[in-house]
Amino acid sequence: MDTTPHSKEVEGEEEVTQQENGRLMLADGLADKGPKSLTSSSGQQVSNGFTTSAPQSGTGSSMPLGGLRTLVVQQTSLERPRETWSKKMDFLLSVIGYAVDLGNVWRFPYICYQNGGGAFLLPYLLMAVFGGVPLFYMELALGQFHRSGCISIWKHICPIFKGIGFAICIIALYIAFYYNTIMAWALYYLLSSFRSTLPWTTCTNSWNTVNCNRYMSTDHNISWSNSSTSPAEEFYTRQVLQVHLSSGLHQLGSVSWQLALCLLFIFTIVYFSIWKGVKTSGKVVWVTATFPYLVLLVLLIRGATLPGAWRGVVFYLKPDWEKLLSTTVWIDAAAQIFFSLGPGFGVLLAFASYNPFHNNCYKDALVTSSVNCLTSFLSGFVIFTVLGYMAEMRKQDVDTVAKDAGPSLLFIIYAEAIANMPAATFFAIIFFLMIIMLGLDSTFAGLEGVITAMLDEFPHVLVKRREWFVFGLVCVCYLGALSTLTYGGAFVVKLFEEYATGPAVITVVLLEVIAVSWFYGTSRFCNDVQVMLGFYPGCFWRVCWVAICPCFLLFIIISFLAFPPEVRLFHYHYPAWTTVLGYCIGVSSFICVPTYMVYHLVLSWSCVFGIVPTIPLNSFPLNTTTTATIYRYKYQNVHD
Repeated sequence: MDTTPHSKEVEGEEEVTQQENGRLMLADGLADKGPKSLTSSSGQQVSNGFTTSAPQSGTGSSMPLGGLRTLVVQQTSLERPRETWSKKMDFLLSVIGYAVDLGNVWRFPYICYQNGGGAFLLPYLLMAVFGGVPLFYMELALGQFHRSGCISIWKHICPIFKGIGFAICIIALYIAFYYNTIMAWALYYLLSSFRSTLPWTTCTNSWNTVNCNRYMSTDHNISWSNSSTSPAEEFYTRQVLQVHLSSGLHQLGSVSWQLALCLLFIFTIVYFSIWKGVKTSGKVVWVTATFPYLVLLVLLIRGATLPGAWRGVVFYLKPDWEKLLSTTVWIDAAAQIFFSLGPGFGVLLAFASYNPFHNNCYKDALVTSSVNCLTSFLSGFVIFTVLGYMAEMRKQDVDTVAKDAGPSLLFIIYAEAIANMPAATFFAIIFFLMIIMLGLDSTFAGLEGVITAMLDEFPHVLVKRREWFVFGLVCVCYLGALSTLTYGGAFVVKLFEEYATGPAVITVVLLEVIAVSWFYGTSRFCNDVQVMLGFYPGCFWRVCWVAICPCFLLFIIISFLAFPPEVRLFHYHYPAWTTVLGYCIGVSSFICVPTYMVYHLVLSWSCVFGIVPTIPLNSFPLNTTTTATIYRYKYQNVHD
């Protein structure tokens, strides 16, 4: 056999695989006569394509070459090197900004005092230690090791569960449809704050009704009745939301052009913050993630100096130990820590995938989750010092003042309290600016999770067109949010929040934990962590991943099904058909999981029985040994 043509063809051929951080090279050397040798010069091979420092080599069959050249195979890729964070703090601030969102400010304080005050901290911390933090750590480790988004990562773990990634992306879109609308409300308040007299302090505006009463202790001539409404409540419901023009979800009404412009401005900021990737968003979070803490500190100091602040703090922290006997308290604690830390939304996988391979994600998980929980606790003081002041000024109990939950707590109660402070305009501006920045961080993260997933899944199509893809994604999110900008948009926001995202994402995370712990294998996952970090996860983490976390998530799902929430907003009670609609929206995302399983099984059996002649090489992960085998197969077919 003439070896000269063979040598030229081998020397000129480029062989590639789907993994990164590798290369293919031809090295001069001596070889015995016989089949051509395939020598791996990479280190110890690990499942994501990275190598350890211990060199190993494997020799297969070789073919005689006149030039006595040895083919050295390592993993390689045609894709560009993966983007990384400019600084470690960019990553930490991005994760903190994602985890610390609007729920830390309005949801935690309300749930805390509703479920026993200081006694609620016990189930909250237990759920964090045994459920939330292990899930948080697991996702950071998975993303950093496999360096993939929430879709393509499953080809490394368990391909049949790839539908989880698509479900996560759909859930992220649903969240973007309603979450950014809350920021549009805050922007409307912010723009309305640039005046000497805040518009939600008087009852002489065009939107006010005869029931409007400015009821404070200084207003001796005003009497408060059950039909009375505050100017802050009427500004929120009749001027910002305009819900009085809608009778419910069956008649949403027209789109509010003021809110449409506010949301357009919000999405414009979002686009120019994430269009270039983590290099740009990592810089933006230095402002959006740190400014809220500065504002919280200012508001805490101001609130602590107000008369009656101590009443709010006592009401916030006074323990009611009997409440711990109620199942509802533990359900609320589990749900709060889960949605606060935010595993399962694809964000942690995406952010960690841009880290250096040996970054200590274990330490990052502990630091960021601790900051998140402490921020929730701090926000409670910020809110309840002001609520105590309101109760003192109105000569009422704190629980009477703090009857509203959710956005109403911020846009009615807290806005009214700020309006009655000295320097009200200044505090209103910084407060609503803080609300916007808290929301922006979470939006950056949520959309980056979708972008990373799609770019990793379809790199040849989207990587070079990232700016256009992000623009299209932002446009889809804006169009999807139009229903929340109508006169009945607040009803749509509540429906999405209660049904469309919560149950679906918890179920998806449950399947994710099962797939990693039981199918991929805890031992294999821990070995990956050891290769990456240099130490093996302890017994506590392994037990949590295998047993406690699945039970933790199953507990939330069962409790939600057993005790479905009674959804109401203002004076509107959601009819039964809206509950069915909400569940249908939630199932529309989760349906991706069984659908892809069926598709994967049908494709696999079709290949077995020869219905489908070939399988694309990029449909499954390749390692060095597989690459060498494929190369040898192609070589022998061409030259034998």
